[in-house]
Amino acid sequence: MTATAPQPPTALERRYRRLLRAYPRKYRAAHGDELLDVLLESADAGRTVPALREAWGLLTGGVRSRVAHQATGSAWVDGLHLGITAVAAANLAALLPYAAAIPLWTLLSALALLAVLRGRVLVAFPLSLVTGVKAVAVAGGWQAFNRTLLPVEPSFLTPQGLFADSSPFAVAATYAVVLIGLLVLASRRREALRIRSWWWWPAAVAIAWAGPHWMEEDTIFPLSLSRLAVEATALGLALACCYLTRDHRWALAAGIYLLVTSIELTTHAEELTRQHLAYWGVLTVLTLGATSAPFRRRRHCLD
Repeated sequence: MTATAPQPPTALERRYRRLLRAYPRKYRAAHGDELLDVLLESADAGRTVPALREAWGLLTGGVRSRVAHQATGSAWVDGLHLGITAVAAANLAALLPYAAAIPLWTLLSALALLAVLRGRVLVAFPLSLVTGVKAVAVAGGWQAFNRTLLPVEPSFLTPQGLFADSSPFAVAATYAVVLIGLLVLASRRREALRIRSWWWWPAAVAIAWAGPHWMEEDTIFPLSLSRLAVEATALGLALACCYLTRDHRWALAAGIYLLVTSIELTTHAEELTRQHLAYWGVLTVLTLGATSAPFRRRRHCLD
């Protein structure tokens, strides 16, 4: 008795399988074959390409499933960790253009972000502490740990000196938020922290870039369009996640980042322009939207 060779997948099946990759791996392992059989049985005879409505439904369903998969565990612990991750990435972005002048401190900041991304709170705390002390010293024109030539000149990404337009208070507040958050997370060591995405690394590089310019050249506290784009995209995604899951963890993270940004802008209150206020307004509206999204009214179908 000879075994029957398995039939090669059709073009339609291959395309459906590609669309199903939008779903998490665990979901595909549990329900992927069953869902694929339903799709193939309901498809018209001779069809080789999924219907546009089906493709859109699979993609949006996969995104919803992935977002719902993230809304597990303690919401406030996960939201606090996510917010600290965002601020730690911004701290690294502030040092990246000066890696050639202060390579050790840039490396320590990168290691601190890596530890936060991996959920290693006890490793991230001392790294963030020593980097924060050095950053505050540079912003205040003091020397800490090793001698540093001031002002610290950039090597790429921006033409400005390190913390040339920042006060020691604003820099200290940024690192204080990270350190306090890490202490709180360390007190909850029984709960494993989620490992964060590697996309935070390119986000830090984009925030560090001083272009494209959208403010006047003589602006004392310029903000780059790339920074606005990254921050608005991140907060927009937080709003969408809160809306889809009715979970407030992303709103908490957005609120932490908005707090740090607001402190930074407050220290430049006399130099703020309409563009600064528009920038802050965009971040505030997105954060308030993320905060209110979990409380939206549910729709009920009539019998």
